[in-house]
Amino acid sequence: MPFDRLCEAMDAWAAANPGTPVEIQIGKGSYEPRHARWVRKLALPEYQARVAACDLFVAHCGMGSIISAIEAGKPILILPRLAELGEHNTDHQLATARHIGIRPGLHVAADVADLQARATALLAETGVAPAPISRFADPILTNRIRAFIEA
Repeated sequence: MPFDRLCEAMDAWAAANPGTPVEIQIGKGSYEPRHARWVRKLALPEYQARVAACDLFVAHCGMGSIISAIEAGKPILILPRLAELGEHNTDHQLATARHIGIRPGLHVAADVADLQARATALLAETGVAPAPISRFADPILTNRIRAFIEA
């Protein structure tokens, strides 16, 4: 679903911070950024490469985005989509944000102004990233599950 509110906010942030490269994946949104580089959609390998190369990953509060940031060991700043604004059909991202925002390296913005302020602050900090994780479960866990199933 489109998330023009996030795209517009980060494009405005890019205009105010011309020395910082900003890239936005806009999906099916109608807003086309004027101050940041943008694409409609990236293939997964390119998406993963861009996340790995960024200093700060800004995204909606979707688990795919959150997991991508953690796998890459990159700090993520998330803005939940809101049903009342037509950005999603439920407010499940608010519940996700409440649980995610308490973890190191995972930052939740309350609104657009907070998003822009936090983006500036987080880029000025060091050590704000989550510890990277593997895409695959620990072999000890999978072996225990296998043993349980086979028993």
